Amino acid sequence: MSDKWITEDYNNIYRMQYKMKEHLYSKKSDFQKVDVYDTEYLGKTLFNDDLLMTCERDEFVYHEMITHVPMLSHPNPETVLIIGGGDGGTAREVLKHSTVKKVVMVEIDPLVVEACKEHLNVTACELNNERLELIIDDGVKHVKETSENTYDVVIVDSTDPIGPAAPLFNESFYSDVKKCLKADGIVVSQCENPFLMLETQKLLLKIKSRLFEKVSLYNYSNITYPSGLWSFSYASKTVDPNAKLREETFLDNLKYYNHEVHRAAFCLPQFQKQALKELFK
Repeated sequence: MSDKWITEDYNNIYRMQYKMKEHLYSKKSDFQKVDVYDTEYLGKTLFNDDLLMTCERDEFVYHEMITHVPMLSHPNPETVLIIGGGDGGTAREVLKHSTVKKVVMVEIDPLVVEACKEHLNVTACELNNERLELIIDDGVKHVKETSENTYDVVIVDSTDPIGPAAPLFNESFYSDVKKCLKADGIVVSQCENPFLMLETQKLLLKIKSRLFEKVSLYNYSNITYPSGLWSFSYASKTVDPNAKLREETFLDNLKYYNHEVHRAAFCLPQFQKQALKELFK
């Protein structure tokens, strides 16, 4: 019997393959095709439109870095908005913070939530937490309709700027995000990678630089995304991400994030720094 492999094709220039053990879930929503595979090395994996979103092996890297950098930079994050994040990993990490009173998660595709509840409990384990309000709706619409000064932290846990995530990469969306953030509010967004999508990074940073007083970018490494080196963009009205970091009792139990990694993540490789430095504030 021949081996079965899942192939992820990035713009027909870069391919990654994963050895499949079992195809666990496959449905098509109004937005995309959603699949869960059990793989030989990465464990259970979530794919949207044949692109790998998250996996059991290294999901902690992405979710700890997208969450704890803004959450520990903020002096007292009580209300948090997650745009996207249907696998539940970001919500799981946000809910570890003792300061948090309410998390609102707005995911556009109910099948992503369904698939992860059924097969990826490692990320979906807190989706029934009483402090979490899960809304199946359009995140762009949600921030447009949200009152001013509502959230301390907004986390844009989106896919690539194609399909349902495309509107999350424009100025109108971030203008609405700024409106619903409090005076010391912070927004962090998934920001692609510097090797394959440097122009997308420039686009997002230009938008944030026009709107926010503090703008920067930080990196992390994992094993599942093309090229391995990926980034998050950081923006705030007032808070510098390296000024003073809060302590939390759970920090020693994390797998990737610590305060040293937090600070080092903002030290960019020279080619990326040179390309983007005029956009930092």
